[in-house]
Amino acid sequence: MERTGAVLIDIDGVLTVSWEPLPGAVEAMERLRAAGVPLALVTNTTSRTRAAIAGRLADAGFPVGADDILTAPAVTAAHLREHHPGARCLLINTGEVRADLSGVTLVEEEDGEGAAPDVVVLGGAGGAFTYAALNRAFRLVRRGAALVAMHRNLYWRTAGGLDLDTGAFLLGLERAARTEAVVTGKPSGAFFAAALTRLGADPARTAMVGDDIETDVLAAQRHGITGVLVRTGKYRPETLADADGAPDHVVDSFADVPALLGRPVGGPWPRAS
Repeated sequence: MERTGAVLIDIDGVLTVSWEPLPGAVEAMERLRAAGVPLALVTNTTSRTRAAIAGRLADAGFPVGADDILTAPAVTAAHLREHHPGARCLLINTGEVRADLSGVTLVEEEDGEGAAPDVVVLGGAGGAFTYAALNRAFRLVRRGAALVAMHRNLYWRTAGGLDLDTGAFLLGLERAARTEAVVTGKPSGAFFAAALTRLGADPARTAMVGDDIETDVLAAQRHGITGVLVRTGKYRPETLADADGAPDHVVDSFADVPALLGRPVGGPWPRAS
């Protein structure tokens, strides 16, 4: 029988903030598990591997394992293996995710004439995004290297407030180098397709729960997935008001999701009125 009624769930800002569980999130996840709803945690997080994320969430009480998690680095690795096989890739990323980049040749420095990296890969912003690193990326792209970005989020939510993310730097790099990056994480169609394939899910019977109106919710809706926006994490009323579209549903937090989707597994999703 075709598996239906699946849920895709963003992590940061939806389940946790700075890896601390949001109120009611663990209990809501347990309710979905008890109902037998197929689910996947889909995240642009680039600071940890899938195994490390699963371990941190499990320690906080979430009933999840590494196989439940799809990350931007994992999808990036699949993209590089398919479209740039054997390429030498320069990774600029804050965090250690090499374990999720299997089959990708990562290089640190140019090691001789003609041995410059073929692809510049931007991960998550942070201490690694120095002027020297970004200027090197600019020069490499100007000389012909492909530019791949794990995501283009402008900012993300921490316990101390909003912090700048990769997209703020990527916009400048693209304009200066007169190119456009291939984005592999959300909101790319390839990312959502990979998540649906993993669950064997029909997009028309799948919901995406996120705190980013553009990257999570509207992007999912463009691919036929029901969008659910939570008022936690990076949610801002003004961002919702200025968005290019409207979410199918808006709820206060992930704790409200089981009730929103409360129906027999495989039944139709409730739609916004």
